[in-house]
Amino acid sequence: MVSRYRQPALTTPSGRAERLSLWLVAALISLLALPAAASGQTATALKPYTAQYKTTARGFDLNITRKLEADNNNHFILTNAGKILVVGFHEISVFRVEDEEIHSISYVYQGTGLVSRRKELHFDAEPGKITSLYKDQWYDLPDNGSTLDRMNQMEQLRLELLQDSADADDITLRIADGKRLKDSQLVLIGEETQNTPMGSVATLHYERLHDDPDRKSDIWLAPQWDYLMVRMVHIEDGNPVEMVLTSATLDGQVVGINQGTSLAADDLSTLPGVKRQ
Repeated sequence: MVSRYRQPALTTPSGRAERLSLWLVAALISLLALPAAASGQTATALKPYTAQYKTTARGFDLNITRKLEADNNNHFILTNAGKILVVGFHEISVFRVEDEEIHSISYVYQGTGLVSRRKELHFDAEPGKITSLYKDQWYDLPDNGSTLDRMNQMEQLRLELLQDSADADDITLRIADGKRLKDSQLVLIGEETQNTPMGSVATLHYERLHDDPDRKSDIWLAPQWDYLMVRMVHIEDGNPVEMVLTSATLDGQVVGINQGTSLAADDLSTLPGVKRQ
């Protein structure tokens, strides 16, 4: 545990706002200051998108907006936000992509309203080190150069599937979260058709493995929509949380059955790189 690299976390409302504003400015400056990509650099497979999700938990519904923005040099800002009554949250992940691998720069989670919890991760403070804010304390974590945060791990999964989905039956990602590192292992269950507000869509179903038998996590990704997450179900202590995609734009185009993008699970083999089970 360390506290020497940064001032103590500000816990007043004005202090939290100031920290978030300063971090946003610093993140944008860091992106602008990064060297331009060399001419001829191959663009990453990740495309900008905006996705709307309906989340259901404990009888409440919450609308969440997830948005990925990019510049011309393979640098990205990923945001995630939602609010219900007097409780909300906002997340920001800043990263770059090199050789189709995500390199994290910073991550911030800020609760709003009654729950004002804050988390931060800074991956570029020192080589080989991550500084992490968790429960108003700063911690040092080791970084091997490919450590992800809670948000951009999904984008790394999508990148690997976009490159070669036939070799993505079992994927393990290293995640920094709070005061520890953990491995997130995802195993392919199979191909399934999911019914969404946008129509029926063929998906790949993955399960995230947990040591705790009382926890279970499943996600469904749509290959024809660049593996956007269509559905997620997490169960802990018998309480389910479900997220369902309700609308999306991908690279400026509306996603949905009306655009002729709906496929049945039996048609997945027609997509490049998809392996039949």
